[in-house]
Amino acid sequence: MTRYAIDRAHNTLLAQWSTGIGDTATVVARLTHDQLHHNTRRLAAELTRLSHLCWRSYTHPATAADRHSPHSLGWQRQQERDAFTTILPTLSATTRPIDQPIATKVEQAAHALARTLRALGASQLTTHVSTDVAAELAAIEQAERGDLSNRAQQAVALSREDASPLQISQADRLLRDNCFGSQDLFTQVDPTAAAIAAAHWFYAALTITAQHTGMHPIQVVASAEQYDKPLAIESLTDITQAMNAGARTRHVVMPLIRNALHIADGHLRGILEVQHRITAAHELISKAHTDHPGLDLSPDTLYLPLTSLDPARPAPDLLDNLLHGIHTCWQLYLHHADPQRPTPASIDNARQQQLRQAFLAATREEAAARSERLL
Repeated sequence: MTRYAIDRAHNTLLAQWSTGIGDTATVVARLTHDQLHHNTRRLAAELTRLSHLCWRSYTHPATAADRHSPHSLGWQRQQERDAFTTILPTLSATTRPIDQPIATKVEQAAHALARTLRALGASQLTTHVSTDVAAELAAIEQAERGDLSNRAQQAVALSREDASPLQISQADRLLRDNCFGSQDLFTQVDPTAAAIAAAHWFYAALTITAQHTGMHPIQVVASAEQYDKPLAIESLTDITQAMNAGARTRHVVMPLIRNALHIADGHLRGILEVQHRITAAHELISKAHTDHPGLDLSPDTLYLPLTSLDPARPAPDLLDNLLHGIHTCWQLYLHHADPQRPTPASIDNARQQQLRQAFLAATREEAAARSERLL
C-alpha cells in the first residue's frame, strides 16, 4: 500500500511505497502556507487509509473466498472491489448527496477524504490528489493482471490470498536461473507466487540432497540452522510432509499463507490446528515436569504460536524460510561430497564450484521432472 506524508520542510504532500528493497516516493501536490496543519495531516492519513482498503481487494480477492452468496465473505469482498468506480466521482463532487447510501469501507474512506478536501478548499489540490488516487487504482488493477512494474511494484511487499499463474511462472524462471534467490525475485514478483515457486525448488533441492547424503528429507530439514527465526523449521517441515504425501505445491503453500492472514485479521480458521498445538504444549509441559520436578511451569506461562509464519508478512516470511532451506540443502550436499574434510570451508574453491554446479544441475533436473505439480 501507499503511505502518504507531509514534508514540512518543502510544504508538500508525498506518496511513498515499497519496492521490495527500499521505498520510493513522489510529490503528489504542493501545499499552501495558509492550509492548517491538522487538515493536511488528516488528508495524508485518509489517503493512506483509502490506499490500504483498496489494496486489500488485491490481497484478499473475492475469488479466494469459499462462498459468494449474498452477504457472504466473497460477496462482501466483491462489493468493496466494485466500489472502486465510485472513488473518483466522490472526490470530484462539490457536495455529498444526503440520501446517498454508503455500503462499503472503500466508499466510507473516499467520502472522508472528500470532506477533508472540501475543508481545505483548494480545487488544484483536489485535482492533484484525484490524479494520484487514479494512479493508485490503476496500479492495483495492473497488479491484479500479474504485472508488477512501475507503481504496481508495491505488491511485492504484500501477502495475497491468491497467486497469479503468470507470476508463479515468472518466479519459477528466476529460481531456475538462481535457486538461492535473486534481487529480482524480491522486486519483480508477488511474494505469494514466489513462495509457491520456491517451495517447488526447495523440495527439488531437498530430494537430491536426501539422495546424496542418505538422510531422510525430514532429517535434512531438521539440520537447518534456526538463525533468527525459531519457527522456520516448522513451516519447512509442514511443506516437506505434505509434498512427500504427493500434494501439489500450490495446495501446500496457500493454506499456510491464508491461515496467517486470517490470524493477522484476528481470526482462527478451523480449530484442528489449534487443538494440535495445545496438545503438543501440554505434552511439553508434562515432559518438563517429569524431567525436572522442581520446575515452575504452567500452561498460563507458555507462549503458544498460532502460526509458523509472521502474520504481518506471511508470504515474504515463508519465501525467506524456503530460500534458507535451499541454502541448507546446498551446505549439506557440500559437506557430504567430501566427508573426509573437517568442514566445507576446507574444500578448495575450484572443488566447491564444481560441486555447486553439480548441485544446481541436479536440482534443476529434479524440479523439471516435477514441473506438473507446481500449479
